[in-house]
Amino acid sequence: MRLRDLGPGLITGAADDDPSGIATYSQAGARFGYSLLWTTVLTWPLMAGIQLISARIGCATGRGLTANIRNNFPRPVLLAVVLLLVLANGFNIAADIAAMGEALRLVLGGSAVVYSLTFSMACLLLQVFMRYQSYVRYLKWLTLALLSYAVVVFTINVPWAEMLRGAFLPQLHMDRAMLQMIVAVLGTTISPYLFFWQAAQEMEDARVRSDSPDDLAAARLQLRRTKWDTIVGMGFSNLIAFFIMLSTAATLHASGLHDIQTSAQAAEALRPIGGELTFLLFSCGIIGTGLLAVPVLAGSAAYAVAECFDWPYGLDLKLHQARGFYGIVALATLGGVLLQFLHSDPIQQLFWSAVLNGLVAVPIMVVMMQLASRSAVMGPFALRGPLQLVGWLATAVMGLAAAGMIVSFF
Repeated sequence: MRLRDLGPGLITGAADDDPSGIATYSQAGARFGYSLLWTTVLTWPLMAGIQLISARIGCATGRGLTANIRNNFPRPVLLAVVLLLVLANGFNIAADIAAMGEALRLVLGGSAVVYSLTFSMACLLLQVFMRYQSYVRYLKWLTLALLSYAVVVFTINVPWAEMLRGAFLPQLHMDRAMLQMIVAVLGTTISPYLFFWQAAQEMEDARVRSDSPDDLAAARLQLRRTKWDTIVGMGFSNLIAFFIMLSTAATLHASGLHDIQTSAQAAEALRPIGGELTFLLFSCGIIGTGLLAVPVLAGSAAYAVAECFDWPYGLDLKLHQARGFYGIVALATLGGVLLQFLHSDPIQQLFWSAVLNGLVAVPIMVVMMQLASRSAVMGPFALRGPLQLVGWLATAVMGLAAAGMIVSFF
């Protein structure tokens, strides 16, 4: 596989490690030390499986997830799925933009709100006015920001024996705090917006190549490329999540700082413990991943709403050709900024956006699995064998974690 073949899978995986995700992984490491490292090992095959299924739907049908749901399920199911996605994405965008602004304030000083507004406008203008092929190249380069978290691990002292125990010998305490954290980690890793984004990007790539959904040879070739792109992308995503959790466990948890609630707070707390370089790497990673994730969050919401109402859509279209589509992109992006002025608690917003993603993912995954298993929808590419098993396993794991958390409240 060539580097240039990496595309939707790599970008989707990297966008998963957004500032909200960084905050969740930082909380897990600071609060529970090495004992939840196993979650990032578990989620790689599950995440790769469910993302392969969403990509398969986009490749085989030439349509996004929402268009397929619209054509194959009752309208109440369609509206419920779109509403859940838009709500989860709105909270996620708000949390990410706030974290980016706060991270830059820590580095440069000044106003976090001004920085947040600037970041949101930059993300919006790039999506609306940059050509699709150029935009994808820009997103692909931004994935390199995640390497800062790999470098962080090598600037600190890590007890490797404890790390290995945490990664491969799961430690579970069935209390509410740990169950909530597991659901948050699963929710920020296996997130609904990623399903919609990757299916849409596979469809966009097919459009750029002028592939016909009826061309079986082209579809098979694309699915082979997609398989490795997705496995590499999700592996990269989970490896970075592992590094974030490991670095905060080895520094913050080991120093007795267990109550870290935001990604920016984690970066600031690392400064006296890990040094200025560790602080800068962590902060730059927050900003870079936010620039990558906010367009993915806004774009996935726009694809879902546009397909729901059968509007023209696609990042390859100009503004006058898809006003509704780009209108949703603008509303989702700028709405995230407006939420910061409602005096909502950013600490709770970050954590609960991850928990909400974990809860919302379950019904959407059930619908996806139903779609991907239907020959009438997928033709010769209907799910069979190991991939179908992994998809249902991922759905069951997410469902059990969500159910366990709900039960813990009673």
